[in-house]
Amino acid sequence: MLLQLLDYLGVAVFAATGGIVASRKQLDFIALLFFATVTGIGGGTLRDLLLGVPVFWVENEAYLLVCFLVSVVVWFFAQWIERRNKPLRWADAVGISAYSVMGAAKAMAVGDTVLVAVLMGVATATFGGIIRDTIAGEASSIVKPEIYVSAAFAGAGSFVLLASFGAPQVLAAAVAAAFAFFLRGGAILRGWTLPGYTKRGDD
Repeated sequence: MLLQLLDYLGVAVFAATGGIVASRKQLDFIALLFFATVTGIGGGTLRDLLLGVPVFWVENEAYLLVCFLVSVVVWFFAQWIERRNKPLRWADAVGISAYSVMGAAKAMAVGDTVLVAVLMGVATATFGGIIRDTIAGEASSIVKPEIYVSAAFAGAGSFVLLASFGAPQVLAAAVAAAFAFFLRGGAILRGWTLPGYTKRGDD
């Protein structure tokens, strides 16, 4: 039940980020709906295609309805949402937390290895945002120095680790999602980063 909720939550908040980006560009509703939908389902679609399983929103159209409803909300309340503190980045943080766990859990459910599960968690959590930023012509958070992909990796990795040691799935999912959100939240509030590559001189 928790994993299902995380799946819907991931779609909803990523759809919201797509809608916010479209509203900033003052696009029409259909364009906003497109941004919201491709952002909301992008990561999960990549995950399912790589895992060789039926694409989740093709089997269950409720996910598309979620994207539509979120688009309507953003269309009418974008200005109010924008008055909140960094709404796009915080929505992204929630999406990363939910989708990193859900992606890893789905890979484990179909019998893939722990390494594949972690990579599926990272891909699920980041690909929708990459699509959104690419279409919008903006620099993706994935190439910025602050913790972003690392938060998705931490969420997926901690879920896989806890599940592998026999922790109840609900507990593992809750702890892992909270850990990913903590790291991403620290990056937003405190500018947390990991050491970057430093170019060395020729030997």
